[in-house]
Amino acid sequence: MPTDSRETLRCDVAVIGAGTAGLAAERAARANGASTLLIDPAYNGTTCATVGCMPSKLLIAASHAAHAARSAGTFGITVSAVGIDGRAVMQRVRDERDRFARLTRESIAEIPDDIRLQGRARFISPHCLELDDGRQIEAHSVVIATGSAPFVPDEFSGLGKRLLTNETIFKLEDLPERLAVVGSGPIGLELAQAMARLGVEVTLFDRGERLGGIRCDRVHAALRAIIEEDLTLKLGVELEARAKDESIELSWSGTSSGKSEFDYVLVATGRPPQLEGLDLSAAGLELDDDGVPLHDRNSMRCGDSAIFLAGDVADDQPVLHEASHDGAIAGRNAVAFPASAPGQRFAPFAITFTSPPVVRIGQSEEDGVITGTADYSDQGRARVEGVNEGVLTLYAAAPDGRLIGADLCTPASEHLGHMLAWAIQQEQTATELLEMPFYHPTIEEGLKQALRTICAATPLALPEDQDRGTPSGA
Repeated sequence: MPTDSRETLRCDVAVIGAGTAGLAAERAARANGASTLLIDPAYNGTTCATVGCMPSKLLIAASHAAHAARSAGTFGITVSAVGIDGRAVMQRVRDERDRFARLTRESIAEIPDDIRLQGRARFISPHCLELDDGRQIEAHSVVIATGSAPFVPDEFSGLGKRLLTNETIFKLEDLPERLAVVGSGPIGLELAQAMARLGVEVTLFDRGERLGGIRCDRVHAALRAIIEEDLTLKLGVELEARAKDESIELSWSGTSSGKSEFDYVLVATGRPPQLEGLDLSAAGLELDDDGVPLHDRNSMRCGDSAIFLAGDVADDQPVLHEASHDGAIAGRNAVAFPASAPGQRFAPFAITFTSPPVVRIGQSEEDGVITGTADYSDQGRARVEGVNEGVLTLYAAAPDGRLIGADLCTPASEHLGHMLAWAIQQEQTATELLEMPFYHPTIEEGLKQALRTICAATPLALPEDQDRGTPSGA
């Protein structure tokens, strides 16, 4: 690895950031015959492995175990008092997280040493970068894949060690007794419910009155009722925070008002793109109102430049499968510059891993479409499993009933969501899905109600050779 600060390095494609998107971009560029340089300040592993999806799911898995034990009475099974060893819970989270992060670092280490540069980069011209050690890189094209970082509003910035984000909460050695969660997006919802089911007294705050970006009122109402079974919910409120010796005092006003003390405050108010220090003005890029370079999401190219975005920094779809896809598209097009070809994009698809999970796919009823809804409160297999709650709504285009979106909060919705996302991407109609086999008794049968509603609102008939009845308990 070069160390001479006076040295100028040259490559076809320079990639800034070694997260999921950056690694995918470097792989794609190298696979297409380009010489590459990958730049990262630490090479600690991806956000997903270290502070994102994997440690959060480890905490959620522990909460599932605790909830299952408490719910065993539903099935006539007696479980003695459920004891939760907070230190053991958090130790397993860290141990398994560290394993995932280690495996990620090991895969990064397989990239040749002369490609991996450790440091921070900034633009000094559209085709030239400077590292913080003084070295310069001249590149045919550049991929920016610097990810995102937690946003902490000013009113919480002075709370010291009792302020948590998704990047610090997993450092806790023990579960707190009282936790305030600020923000009801995916991160806030997941961690709030998990902590509550692990015995933590949780209050979830948000200045808005909508949870998790749910578009359908019926699905939102179901989610809210489910969340309020586990924790205290305060929506439509403004907060003031004050640090005390051994706690944080929060005061709120708006749709309700009050004051309470908490051991910690988890701020989950979003993760904006990390663009600080890149000197984008030197790159000559046009920026949007949030300072993110304007780009074509199909090619990931910024205007007519040789600069491409990939992953969370693009502020499009901040989920891992999209970040990986972004990187592959950006890396390929960076090699092809000045030519660029659009990549085949996925149907928008996001899961919030609450219990039950919240799934959002594609378009919604705001686009003037046909809707079909299924209520799982009395669905047969859901009742068998003791998880009969939640609602799903499907959105279809007129007049053919082609599926274009869905909102779900139902049992097994992460699996139903995949099936529906595949159908939406393949532009299947409600009729075509009804022509598929539905085993009995399954959670999937619940889709029939919503699909038949859509079919009834279109000129197309239900499948001719299909029984119109509903099996007992479906």
